[in-house]
Amino acid sequence: MKKKLFGFIRKEPVLTAAALCMAVSMFFVPPSAAYIDYIDFRVLTLLFCLMAVVAGLQRHGLFDSLARHVLTGRMNRRVLFAELILLPFFSSMLVTNDVALITFVPFAILILELTGQQRYMIFVIVMQTVAANLGSMATPVGNPQNLYIYSAFHLSAGEFFRTVLPYTLAALPLLICSVFFCSGGEAAVELPEGGNKGEKRYLCMYLILFALCLLSVFRILHYGILLALVCIALTAAERSLFKQIDYCLLLTFVCFFVFAGNIGSVDTIRIFLQNLLSKRPLLTSVLASQVISNVPAAVLLSGFTQDWRSLLIGADIGGLGTPIASLASLISFKLYLKSKNANAAGYLGFFLFVNLIGLALAFLFIYFAQL
Repeated sequence: MKKKLFGFIRKEPVLTAAALCMAVSMFFVPPSAAYIDYIDFRVLTLLFCLMAVVAGLQRHGLFDSLARHVLTGRMNRRVLFAELILLPFFSSMLVTNDVALITFVPFAILILELTGQQRYMIFVIVMQTVAANLGSMATPVGNPQNLYIYSAFHLSAGEFFRTVLPYTLAALPLLICSVFFCSGGEAAVELPEGGNKGEKRYLCMYLILFALCLLSVFRILHYGILLALVCIALTAAERSLFKQIDYCLLLTFVCFFVFAGNIGSVDTIRIFLQNLLSKRPLLTSVLASQVISNVPAAVLLSGFTQDWRSLLIGADIGGLGTPIASLASLISFKLYLKSKNANAAGYLGFFLFVNLIGLALAFLFIYFAQL
C-alpha cells in the first residue's frame, strides 16, 4: 500500500500538492454547497473533450504521418534540427504542449540515434520543449492555463490573439536561429516502416469533433452539447479512449478551484494577494509559475486580479525557467531519460541555461513593447 501511495505521489506531484492545499484550506473554510460555485465546469468539460479527441487523432496516426512526411529524406543537419524543433512549436498551438512533446520528442530521439547525431540530443530536446511552451501560448487550446483564462475572464478571440501573438511571433525567429549554434553537414533520414496507419473513417470523425471543440472554445457551440457529442462518439466507436484521458489533470483543476475559492474567503490572504497583484501582476504570475507550475498559478491568482493580460502573459512565459514551471517540461525530461546514455545533470544544466535566457529575452521584449 505504501509503495503504491509513494508511486502515485512521484507520478502525480502536482495533483498531490493540489489535494494537500485543498485539504488544508478546508480547515479555514469548512465544506459547504458554496464549493460547487468554485468549480468552472466549462473549463473541465472543454479539457475533457479536447483530451479525448486528441487521443483519437494520435491513435489513428495523424501526428505519426505528419512527422514521417516532414522528416524523411536527405537534408542539411540544421534544416533537420529546425524541423524537429518547429514541429512541436506549431502542433502545440492545436493539441497542447504536452501532447506535442509526447509525440515529437520520441521521434527526435529515434532520428538522432538513426543518423548518429546523439551528441545533439540534449540541445534538440531542450529546444523542442521551449518551442512547445512558446508555441502553445498562441491559442486558447494550446495549454490548460490559456483555456482557463480565456474562459474565466470571458475573453473575445480578438482580445486573446492581440495579447499573445506578438510573443509567439517574436519567439519563432529566435528558435530558428538557435540551430546555427550546431555545425552544418548533411543527414539522411530513413524512418523504419510500421508507423501508425489508423483508420481513415475514425480519423475523419475525430477531425470533425476537434472542429466542434474549437467552436465550443470560441462559444459558438455550447459545451454541454459538445460533451454529449464526444461521449456518444467515443461510446459508439472507441470506448477504450476514455482510459487515455488525463483524469489527474482534471482533478488537479478541481482541487485548485476549491483551494483558490477557500483562500479567497480568508480576508488576510485575499488582501495580501490583491495588493501583490495590484503592484506586480506579471512578475507575481511568473514567479508563482516557477514554484507551483503555470497551470496552478493561473488558477490560484485569477481570483485576485482583473488584469488578465498580465496573468496570461506571466503564466505563459512563466513556463520558461525551472523544470516544474511547465508540466510539459517534465514530460520531455522523462522521455530523454529513457534514451541511451542519458545525462540528467547535463540536460538540466543546459535546460536552465536556455530557459533563463528565454525568460530574460521575454522580459526585455515586454519592456520595449511598453515604451
